[in-house]
Amino acid sequence: MTTATRTRGTRKCDSRLVLHILLCNTLHMATNLALDDKLIIAAQRAGKHKTKKEAVTAALSEYVRRRKQLDILKLFGTIDYDPSYDYKAERRHKRNP
Repeated sequence: MTTATRTRGTRKCDSRLVLHILLCNTLHMATNLALDDKLIIAAQRAGKHKTKKEAVTAALSEYVRRRKQLDILKLFGTIDYDPSYDYKAERRHKRNP
């Protein structure tokens, strides 16, 4: 079996490799998880999600967002600020080149 090649810039790419890259970057494989049905139903109702997938995706997104917020909170008291820094003057400076 022969495979077609596609020229990309100065490099030749095997069509199977191109297809692999496209699929891996755009499609997601199904994942089987054993989740608590009552918890999923409660999440669907709380978020008014039509599907389990919507509920799980929203929950994971919220989880990641919250963890990032907690990481930021850990920085409180660890960063020294210059009390003489005038952020408004800096904004004016950037707008008028």
